[in-house]
Amino acid sequence: MSFTTEVKSEIAQNELKPCCQKAELSALVQLCSSLTINAQGMSLMIKTENAATAKRILKLLKENYAVETDLSVIKKMNLKKNNIYRLQVLNKTTEILNDLGLFTDHGLQNHPTRKLVQKECCARAYLAGAFMAMGSVNSPQKTNYHLEIVTNDEAHALFIQKLMHKFDLPAKVIARRTAFVVYLKAADKIADFLRCAGAYEALMKFEDIRIHRDFRNNLTRLDNCEVANEMKSQAAAKKQLEDIARIEKAGRLRFLDEKLKAVAQLRVQFPEASLNELSAEYEKQTGVAMSKSGMKHRFGKLHEIAEQLPPVSEIQDEA
Repeated sequence: MSFTTEVKSEIAQNELKPCCQKAELSALVQLCSSLTINAQGMSLMIKTENAATAKRILKLLKENYAVETDLSVIKKMNLKKNNIYRLQVLNKTTEILNDLGLFTDHGLQNHPTRKLVQKECCARAYLAGAFMAMGSVNSPQKTNYHLEIVTNDEAHALFIQKLMHKFDLPAKVIARRTAFVVYLKAADKIADFLRCAGAYEALMKFEDIRIHRDFRNNLTRLDNCEVANEMKSQAAAKKQLEDIARIEKAGRLRFLDEKLKAVAQLRVQFPEASLNELSAEYEKQTGVAMSKSGMKHRFGKLHEIAEQLPPVSEIQDEA
């Protein structure tokens, strides 16, 4: 079962107040149905590939309008061989569309009336219905986080976007061929949408996988930093040994003050030690504390002295 299917199945089990039922059903009907007009009047044909969504629509229609329906299942002949659930509403179509804010004196509407989603709970229910109808979300196992709701009408897409903004969900809208897509990319905002839609089990799964991945990534970053620091430390130690060799070949080592001489001898004695390790060894040997910055400062002094001397090869040639 895909993560999208898990989310839809969970949302479809939510208990809703009557006002929220209509808000959710309005989104489901708007996105899943087509309207036909014949001699008998208007008729709704609702189609979806998700079984939980089909059951939810049928349940809400029966409970709120006691309609006559005809449900059929068609198996697609593509590679996935998904089922298509077709639900035909045989009566009360005009009453339903009016009640769901989709049909007014001005005709069919591209989104429901504002009154239908005025309450916060109803706005949440509408977004949940929109996701059940035409939503999808990438598996949290993937690194490219993405949640979207697809609609054929730009005004409807902007309506959904505005509702999402109401819950601090910074959704964007793009055109995709003949459709419009309302989408979220940030993982924390996708988590907020799942919470908003009432998919709490899916939210826990999403966050659990995300936390584990972030933890592993942080460990990898720490490992990389440690390797980089080690390489940097080794390069610095190599340069310090070269400086000391240059000073020694020039016969200047014996003229250094005691602290510089002790630091130089420590580096030769411990060629791979870090500055912290050298500081600890210095205190152990001399009984005098020296900080890491103090150790670094003295290696800087040794470098200044070495820079004033000819390279080791020239010193050897002179000898």
